[in-house]
Amino acid sequence: MKSDLFSSEHMAQQATAPGMTLQNAKSIKYVVNGEMHARQGSMIAFRGNLQFERKGQGVGGMLKRAFTGEGLPLMAVRGQGEAWFAHEAANCFIVEMEQGDVLTINGRNVLCFDPGLAYEIKTVKGAGMAGGGLFNSVFTGAGKLGLICDGHPIVIPVTPQQPVYVDTDAVVGWSAQLSTSLHRSQSFGSMVRGGSGEAVQLMLQGEGFVIVRPSELKQEKASAN
Repeated sequence: MKSDLFSSEHMAQQATAPGMTLQNAKSIKYVVNGEMHARQGSMIAFRGNLQFERKGQGVGGMLKRAFTGEGLPLMAVRGQGEAWFAHEAANCFIVEMEQGDVLTINGRNVLCFDPGLAYEIKTVKGAGMAGGGLFNSVFTGAGKLGLICDGHPIVIPVTPQQPVYVDTDAVVGWSAQLSTSLHRSQSFGSMVRGGSGEAVQLMLQGEGFVIVRPSELKQEKASAN
């Protein structure tokens, strides 16, 4: 049987080392030798001796998820084998964190990560309920973090001289040393007349970067949460 389908671009190769790699632009391959963590429901295939178990967020995390619709529903993957992860054909990216790095990521953009990384669901300072009651996952430690993004992400540098304003539905994450607050870019008169649809943004100040996606949160996905 002959087809471009069977080219090396599409063919899964035998694993040579444990850990996380990009299978292609839309999926991540993880060679498990012990344990790793992934978004619930994101496994699309596996081979070997692996067990999948729902991972709790703790009482605080559960309350935040129930109250805001945000959160990080995870599963633990244990054993020896290979697993492939993806989510709605979103683009996949791998961030390699070193000890001392701190990265704030929206829970909806997390696909999988190494057990050497720790995370905590925290309130986005300055956002409050007017910003959707933003809760993001703050990652620390050393290891690889697999992210997903609708479309190709834009990484925007933030400097003390140039703060960046981002739509709360479009933000993927930012370097944790940045300070956050809400910014209203629409006048009261404009709001009375119906508004521009861009009334409030998240302002990031300091030295670092922010990652945004080239689309806002789709309404049907928002309501599904």
